Amino acid sequence: MKKFLFLLFTCVLLVALALPACGPAEEANTIKIGVIGPMEYLQGEHQWWGAEMGRDKVNAAGGVKVGDETYMVELIKADSNEILSTTDAAAAMEKLITVDGADFVIGGFRTEAVFPMQEIAMDYKTIFVSCGAADLALCTPVYEDYERYKYYFRGTPFCNTHLVTNTLYEIEMAGAILKEETGIKRPLRVAICAEGAQWADNMVNILNALVPSRLGMEVVGVWRPSPTATELTAEMTAIEDANADIIATVISGPLGIPYARSWGELEVPAASVGINVESQKLGFWDATAGFGNYETSQGTFAEDVEMTGLTKPFVEAFIERYGEMPTYTATTYDVVLGFAEDIEKAGTLDADVLVPIMENIDRITTASRFA
Repeated sequence: MKKFLFLLFTCVLLVALALPACGPAEEANTIKIGVIGPMEYLQGEHQWWGAEMGRDKVNAAGGVKVGDETYMVELIKADSNEILSTTDAAAAMEKLITVDGADFVIGGFRTEAVFPMQEIAMDYKTIFVSCGAADLALCTPVYEDYERYKYYFRGTPFCNTHLVTNTLYEIEMAGAILKEETGIKRPLRVAICAEGAQWADNMVNILNALVPSRLGMEVVGVWRPSPTATELTAEMTAIEDANADIIATVISGPLGIPYARSWGELEVPAASVGINVESQKLGFWDATAGFGNYETSQGTFAEDVEMTGLTKPFVEAFIERYGEMPTYTATTYDVVLGFAEDIEKAGTLDADVLVPIMENIDRITTASRFA
């Protein structure tokens, strides 16, 4: 009996000594990247998906070398709800940095919401790369107060003044085709349909001026539906009554679906060209019940179009993984990869050391040469 008790005591002691070794493993070093956007909508969803693919690529390659240590990338999702509420967007950014502990933040979509997000990130000297808002005014503070705003960068898209140039190309192209196919001799008539959002304001003003002066076409009116409108019957009826030949769209949000449905259902006899982000997705046909057919829009990605050598592999991998064509906000992928490269070069996560390195980048991304 004594021998049995001794053996039992010895086993219990050995188990007790072994237990600490079976406890939770020491946590790996992590780089926390917050991804903030309207996650219930296409724009935020693709920001998250692009970042996921970037994270997985970095971590699969062994993580990020920071000096003698290795860091793995961790993503933190923050739903900004910014299409509906700029207040929610500001609160989400505050939480992302102060509660969730994000080292860096990427995302943002609606200009009106990115401004307060930007202020919060600058308060905490947190590098914020916006991946969705086009308004050039978002970069103006960097020039006016560099020391405060140097932590802000734009990842995608290029600014609204360049988007106007591309839209003018589209209108000119559509006009040439119309004249060739129909034999119209008179100046063509253009209707501008732009969502009532800040990023579109300057674009509308520039299109109003340059469509007549540069393209020799007439602007028959400007329509500014709410970004959250669910149908555009009144606008489409008025555009048809104005005898427009071309509708120039400036639409980045969910309005793109009801716009295309109304345009198609009412059979408005005008070519639709410009910007409609919703039409970049593969599901656009189903979402518009086929009425979005013949919609022409700008997009960062298209199947079998190689902007760079990295474009096609990314697009194919994205479609295979998510069953969807990446929209421009999915270039968060490139930003995550860029962070990894820049952090390794800096040898630190310190924002003040990283900023000058990021200011001097020159790399090939899935969409372009980025410098």
